[in-house]
Amino acid sequence: MKFVQKFAFSFLVLASAAAPFSAKAETINVVLDRATILRLPEKVATIVIGNPSIADGSLQAGGLLVVTGKGYGDTNLLALDRRGDTLAEYIVTVTAPKDDTKMTIYRGVERETWSCAPKCEHSVMLGDSDAYFNASAGQVSARNGQAANK
Repeated sequence: MKFVQKFAFSFLVLASAAAPFSAKAETINVVLDRATILRLPEKVATIVIGNPSIADGSLQAGGLLVVTGKGYGDTNLLALDRRGDTLAEYIVTVTAPKDDTKMTIYRGVERETWSCAPKCEHSVMLGDSDAYFNASAGQVSARNGQAANK
């Protein structure tokens, strides 16, 4: 019987040592195309983002992380120390802005987003119709290109 108890105890010790980091992950809410600041635990050396098309992060001095919403959805973010041990895990949820100045216009199945503050202008959002999105984004890119060439 003593052998079985020792074996069971040894198994539990080994199993718990091999188990991944299991602290409850904190949820971080980020708005699409906006940034938020996250204070990380001490001694963070590396961050890992599960899906960088949903969120992006930039590690700053003093344990600050700037998290930017890139696409709608959920992903995870891991904070690792120099040895690769997990110090913290976060769930990052990216949602649409809740802005009273935004207006969504539907033309049949085609969708356009406008920002009306104080007058209405094109405001490209994920989910807008391809033609509207590409035309508006193309204008923004062309304008930025002209500004860079001056």
